[in-house]
Amino acid sequence: MNKSSKKTAVPRTPWPTGRYMAAPYLLWSAAFILIPLAMIFYYGLTDKSGAFTLENVLSIGTPQHAKALLIALLLSLVSTLICLLLAYPLAMILARRGISQHSFIVLLFILPMWMNFLLRTLAWQTLLEKTGVINSVLSFLGLPALNIINTPAAIILGMVYNFLPFMVLPLYNALTKIDGNVVNAAHDLGANGVQTFFRVIFPLSLPGVISGITMVFVPALTTFVISNLLGGSKILLIGNVIEQEFTQASNWHLGSGLSIVLMAFILVNMLLTAIFDKNGEGTSL
Repeated sequence: MNKSSKKTAVPRTPWPTGRYMAAPYLLWSAAFILIPLAMIFYYGLTDKSGAFTLENVLSIGTPQHAKALLIALLLSLVSTLICLLLAYPLAMILARRGISQHSFIVLLFILPMWMNFLLRTLAWQTLLEKTGVINSVLSFLGLPALNIINTPAAIILGMVYNFLPFMVLPLYNALTKIDGNVVNAAHDLGANGVQTFFRVIFPLSLPGVISGITMVFVPALTTFVISNLLGGSKILLIGNVIEQEFTQASNWHLGSGLSIVLMAFILVNMLLTAIFDKNGEGTSL
């Protein structure tokens, strides 16, 4: 009697667990985040002979470096405030109209972030220069020229244009998560539009506000391309000083020491985000 032969089941190789699947990311982080940070701290906390020193970090107190830092802080704060004032009403309009995250209108605000940062800034340089497009149009209309290039106003304009989408998206994301019934309840209880905004809408959107401020303030504080192109290298920010120490003076120790000072401001911003946006409501789309 022939017996039906049974095939031997081949054991399947189990899928890698989560920690093994994260190995490529860990290698990428080590190569492009941890190692560069370690180099920055090494050069920033040592002198040319390799001896430990805090002179590079404390050099932020010199008049030249302190002035560059204060100007960078001032322009970054002004740019962040303007972005907030422009982005909040826009985010409220998008949220109230129930526009989807994947709609064409939202795509228009994300699209500039896909373009090259340098090209966007160069475009504004072409528009604002003395013989640029804007002044040519004003001259054709018989109006006075706009002398804004190579001024702090031009740098702020460049910051606002480049970083505004980073303020709009967190605010839009936070406002879309506010339950409409909460707003209606405030109106039913007799609150007017202003009271509803300051007591209900704004507090609930605070995670998006903090995330947006962080995403705008940090790159605005560390930028040097915008001030080089729109400021004509006449207005030195702390980012310009660090860039010059690395590329022109070849003083990696001083440049790294000043970079450590900027890291302190970045860590403060990250701490504020962690406190006010614990669940990532302002950043997750």
